[in-house]
Amino acid sequence: MDEKRKTSNRRNYRIALDAMGGDFAPINEVLGVIKAFESKLGGFNAEIVLVGDEDKIRKKLNQYDTSILNYSIVHAPDVVTMHDEPSMVLKNKRNSSMFIGVELLAKRYVDAFVSAGNTGAVLATSTILLGRIPGVSRPTIGTFFPTKNKYPSLVLDVGANVDVKPRYLYEFAVMGSIATTQMYGIENPSVGLLNIGEEESKGTDVLRQTHKMLKESQLNFIGNIEGKDILSGISDVIVCDGFTGNVLLKFAEGFYSLIKSKIKSMGNGNVLNKAMVLLAAPALKKMFKDFNYENYGGVPLLGVNGAVIIGHGKSSPEAVKNMIYKAYELVDKNVNEKIVNALNPTLVTSNVE
Repeated sequence: MDEKRKTSNRRNYRIALDAMGGDFAPINEVLGVIKAFESKLGGFNAEIVLVGDEDKIRKKLNQYDTSILNYSIVHAPDVVTMHDEPSMVLKNKRNSSMFIGVELLAKRYVDAFVSAGNTGAVLATSTILLGRIPGVSRPTIGTFFPTKNKYPSLVLDVGANVDVKPRYLYEFAVMGSIATTQMYGIENPSVGLLNIGEEESKGTDVLRQTHKMLKESQLNFIGNIEGKDILSGISDVIVCDGFTGNVLLKFAEGFYSLIKSKIKSMGNGNVLNKAMVLLAAPALKKMFKDFNYENYGGVPLLGVNGAVIIGHGKSSPEAVKNMIYKAYELVDKNVNEKIVNALNPTLVTSNVE
């Protein structure tokens, strides 16, 4: 990897994958790569750079037919655990798969970086090494919530920014709108501000000021929305502070687990209950598909100067595959350049990578 790579209107991208990130690394990462090349959805055409312990990665790769793969390996002896403090990664784990993977993106040897590792560490490392997109005050992490509509709603922030200012929430709305349009083809996506009531006067000073800013913007702002509206699909993009968003995310994960547990318990009951669950199984499987994080893969870290996708720590091979596809899509659709243009309409972006 001696030659610096530029991202210039090409469809053959190089994506770095943190092969040691996540609870089941590197096996799920290796299987996810295989799935990506087996499916080749949407004209997928990329080289995957597996970053991590080379011996462990090759040991897993040798168990499968890799003839269809286009990959390379960059050795990284250290691993960032879920218990590592994000700030310590930058000081003490520069030889980790996460640090080296982000560094490859910063040096433009790769076009995107994907990790199911420590979210806070990915955020901190990406922000420091990549820097922020011009016009962005704080990077943000979102997540997708299923709705009654065809497409999910993008909720952000879900943990990156506990304390926010009106300007941050406005930027989240801009970035979320662009990402939604590019990922799902939704033109002029609706934006809602999560609050404790629909009236403009509701909420904290920050929320009231944000409401005014969004109302005066060119965004398709529909006003305040409440918690009951999140799954209704009334808003394509929902903005909130990271504290509220993270509580919402963890509650949703717990609710999904509870429902699955209840159905499983019913299936282990008497013969009548087993029959009912068996008959309902196809419908239940279809319904829960929208709630399964695997289908969304990961979420983009919006606001950093590079395409970064963050996945769940328990990411399955299917989830890893979809994370890779999302990274490919972010690069292929020039999402970051569109964010620059939206937040800096007078800025010339021809040299922005």
